[in-house]
Amino acid sequence: MFTFSRNLCAAILLVGLLTPVSAQRASRSIRVNLGTVVPKDSAWYEVLVRMKQEWATISGGRVDLRIYPGGALGDDIEMLRKVRIGQLQAVAVTSVGLAHIDGSIEALHIPLLFRNYAELDYVRDKMAPQLEANLEAKGFVVLNWSDGGWAQFFTKKPAKTLDDIRGMKLWIAAGDPKSERLYRDFGMRPTPLPMTEMLTSLQTGLIEAIDVPPLFAMLDGSYRRAPYMTDIRWAPVIGGTVISVDAWERIPADLRPRLLAAARKAGEEMRGRIRQLGEDAVTQMKQRGLTVVSVDQGAWQTEVEEGYPKLRGQLAPADLFDEAIRLRDEYRAQQ
Repeated sequence: MFTFSRNLCAAILLVGLLTPVSAQRASRSIRVNLGTVVPKDSAWYEVLVRMKQEWATISGGRVDLRIYPGGALGDDIEMLRKVRIGQLQAVAVTSVGLAHIDGSIEALHIPLLFRNYAELDYVRDKMAPQLEANLEAKGFVVLNWSDGGWAQFFTKKPAKTLDDIRGMKLWIAAGDPKSERLYRDFGMRPTPLPMTEMLTSLQTGLIEAIDVPPLFAMLDGSYRRAPYMTDIRWAPVIGGTVISVDAWERIPADLRPRLLAAARKAGEEMRGRIRQLGEDAVTQMKQRGLTVVSVDQGAWQTEVEEGYPKLRGQLAPADLFDEAIRLRDEYRAQQ
């Protein structure tokens, strides 16, 4: 019943997406359909709503941004396919979606590279021009960057070591064969599934562990089925809002700089709040039964760094992999 209803809703939305061209011509407005997996009324969704409002004001209503949240139009990979065939013009995607466009973003996802957000911000700001140029070369303009929080392991039984994680069936997003291969190289047991099947798979035992940000685990309730959180910040989850180059260039040139500035401002203003919500989520989940499992941070760091040679050139291009580490070390030296 639920599947039928969800498919019906998606079909209704697609009808709307397939009819904007004539409407645009009639009203002389430019409609931008934006899809995303983020839940409606979440902090991430608020960024998009704020951007929509600012675009309407700046353009005098000439740019009509329509947001389709909650994965109603598919996961990141499916929505990117819809962009390429013209059903969508923009997407707010997770790290999986960004990496599907261009793998250089993975330089920011090196496991245990960063200790805190200050290090991440320093490295991302320095690397952003190159990362954005690479994405534009693949047909997408970055409107803003977003944080999903720190990916942490939520498991059905306590996991104190990497070997404990290796003994569990670990969920990874479907459609990402590179990550699947790299996880296997580290001796893990990745199980690729669509995000929409994650909760059910935890319940049935098809998977036993997930690595997601705490805020996500709280919002979708997955922590109830995987009630142990390993106390290690595995890697930051970097998302972003992107628009196809073709759609962007259909917007009048005099509007683009102001629209881009508004999109960047919306993302930056919400960043601190989203990060605080991630911290608060852990406290709230602990009050509701989550167990945080303490680990030997040094042992994890040593074991993971020993695996960096396997990741260099595989997870991300070697030059960007090296640059991320160099910039991280540069920041630490300054402190």
